[in-house]
Amino acid sequence: MTNKQPQLMDVTRMRDILIPHLSQIREHAFLNNEIGMVRGDHTVFSLLMRQRPPFTINDHRQGIIMSGEAEININLQDRHLKSGTLVYIGPGTIIYPKRLSADLRIFGMGLFSNFPMPFAQGQMPSAFNGQVRDFQLPASEEDIATATHIMDTIWQTVHASDDYHRPTVTALVAAQMHHYDQLFHQQANQLTNSRSREQTIFDRFLQLVTQHCAEQHQIGYYAERMCLTERYLTTVIRQTSGTTAKDWIDRALITRIKIELRHTDKSSAQIAEEMHFANPSFFSKYFRRLTGMTPGEYKNYS
Repeated sequence: MTNKQPQLMDVTRMRDILIPHLSQIREHAFLNNEIGMVRGDHTVFSLLMRQRPPFTINDHRQGIIMSGEAEININLQDRHLKSGTLVYIGPGTIIYPKRLSADLRIFGMGLFSNFPMPFAQGQMPSAFNGQVRDFQLPASEEDIATATHIMDTIWQTVHASDDYHRPTVTALVAAQMHHYDQLFHQQANQLTNSRSREQTIFDRFLQLVTQHCAEQHQIGYYAERMCLTERYLTTVIRQTSGTTAKDWIDRALITRIKIELRHTDKSSAQIAEEMHFANPSFFSKYFRRLTGMTPGEYKNYS
């Protein structure tokens, strides 16, 4: 994954990809500056897969796996998604789709930066407030039916007219987010009761790394946040994942750097400063050691 070029898959990029094929997907996709939806068609995902993943997103996306299955690396972890799963991926998520079955059908939506979010500052359901970057929920038939019904009502509303009633859509999105949030916390409570302490520590560590790797490069920071000794955290991460804690930090940090190099006009010196490297020289040596090329070579690489 780290040798690929992450691409920002925002609304502008998605529009560029999908509009030439609009006649094929019109009945199964909707896209404007605020919201995007896909309903059960494989074509959209086939088009996205041609764009050379991994991708990163800067918005909120929710989906229901209606049929089929997918193998996707989400925020450094491999996930096997199958029918009957509710999926959320939030801002900053890095996605590497590896395999999508031919019968994969997803009913989903993306809430872009222009979407009028239905919650006041500080009132976002906790599953969506940035503390969790992604989750996947195997759900009961009843819970899938509820999510599908809400999603279908949003679909019908945005197709009602070009100037659809935004307060209605906003309220429906709030209902869907509350539904996902409730199920997320139910699952979290069940996992807390059944999961080993070591696995819980690893999951929390990886969550913190994906959130803070740009500013915090040292294991000690994460150990302190988790109220653990650095030695104990290092041991648990190695035993649980087969990879060192430092390797996980490096993976996440290099991926963030690649996104900045590839999709912004920032200089290496600016990125080095923003990501808290001691100086541009150390930044360049670090990047070259882990990728085999300098930041400048990577930026110009195609």
